Amino acid sequence: MKKQTLKRGVSLALASAMVFSLTACGDGGGNNTESSSSGEEIPTIDQITVGEDYQDIEASIKVLTNRTDIVDTVYAGYAEEFMELYPNIKVEYEAVTDYEESLTLRLTTGDWGDLCFIPTGVDKSELGDYFTPLGDFDTLDPIYNFVSEKTYDGTVYGIANGGTANGVVYNKKVWADAGITELPKTPDEFLDDLQLIKDNTDAIPLYTNFSAGWPMGAWDAYIGIAATGNPDFMNHDIVHMKDPFAKQEDMTGPYAVYYTCYESVARKLVEEDPASSDWESSKTRINNGEIATMVLGSWAVQQCKDAGDTPEDVGYMPFPITVDGKQYAGAGGNYSFGINNQADSDNQIAAMVYLKWLIEESSIYEDEGSIPALKGEDLPEALADFEGVELLSDNPPAEGEETLFNDVNNQSEVGINNDDYPNCYLLECALYGSKTLDEVIDEWNSQWSAAQEALGVDVNM
Repeated sequence: MKKQTLKRGVSLALASAMVFSLTACGDGGGNNTESSSSGEEIPTIDQITVGEDYQDIEASIKVLTNRTDIVDTVYAGYAEEFMELYPNIKVEYEAVTDYEESLTLRLTTGDWGDLCFIPTGVDKSELGDYFTPLGDFDTLDPIYNFVSEKTYDGTVYGIANGGTANGVVYNKKVWADAGITELPKTPDEFLDDLQLIKDNTDAIPLYTNFSAGWPMGAWDAYIGIAATGNPDFMNHDIVHMKDPFAKQEDMTGPYAVYYTCYESVARKLVEEDPASSDWESSKTRINNGEIATMVLGSWAVQQCKDAGDTPEDVGYMPFPITVDGKQYAGAGGNYSFGINNQADSDNQIAAMVYLKWLIEESSIYEDEGSIPALKGEDLPEALADFEGVELLSDNPPAEGEETLFNDVNNQSEVGINNDDYPNCYLLECALYGSKTLDEVIDEWNSQWSAAQEALGVDVNM
């Protein structure tokens, strides 16, 4: 696997933030085989040696992906390379538009293929209904990053297709042409810089990609570590806090993130008609300088670099919030790969072998500019501007609270990280002036409090 280097000074605290004890774990399957739905034993991913094991197995597997742009090129190339090593396993990719909606429906049928990106709407408690156990947490956590994200009751059901740090994609030339010499570190500095871009260049200061919907959901990723510097915030503190969305005097926390989004729209620092925005073309437009800024995970950097003739102009900055004089960035997994537990045993094994090869032996992380799933690998070049920024991953929930955030989030219907609704609603309120930011925040706090009360959550913060 080809490796990449990272500029000096970037601190990655993934290891320390993600190492923890799961005393609730029972006897895991890391050193034993798991049983498929048909009762046949399936190896866990740590038991497989790629290139040696299962050379005689014959199977034809289907891999579902949302990457409609590279499914017939880059992804087909991975399949071809793997099939040279395993000629008896045929790998076929299927690209799916409207991925979240389509996959959520297809999963219920059981007849969707063999390997997919697990839709974000699948609760942890439901993972075992659809996906094959990949191993136990205590075994896989020292090997792979981000496994806690798809772990339930000590069993891992998904491994991330690499990871991203949360920040902002920007065109370095446009920002420089606007007269900006230092990257912003607070929401108001960011908004002032967007205004300079509007006044001094022809570029759209901030492109929301509202029409596509899902890019708006990216804003939720910043309300935890980037806004608080606290790896316990998302899976513990926010659940037990009174009014977690309320404004903080130092402009940190979730309010600061949503303020940045709301004010960008209200001050007309975004595209003229967000409803007609276009995701695919936006990557080319930020490459060529028509767009100055987009709030997206670091996974988007390489796509924007590849979309035009000036990749050197595409950069990535930390989200503009400072906590006690320091900036933080959350690091988390992209979509996680999951294996269909309704497929026959040979297909499940073949999918497990392909998954292990893909995340350990292929060039996928170099190609996509993401943090590798395999621990110990180098970080992507995209994070070279994060000097002095501490990267942290969310700590897991406390024992007995594994689903509490999901429960409160769903009961409240606020919808953090579930879909793009809260941020699209925020944008619409700002665009049409139908509600002030504080009115929206009050709504969300009220809904959150009602959910806490309904579920009997101890509110002690």
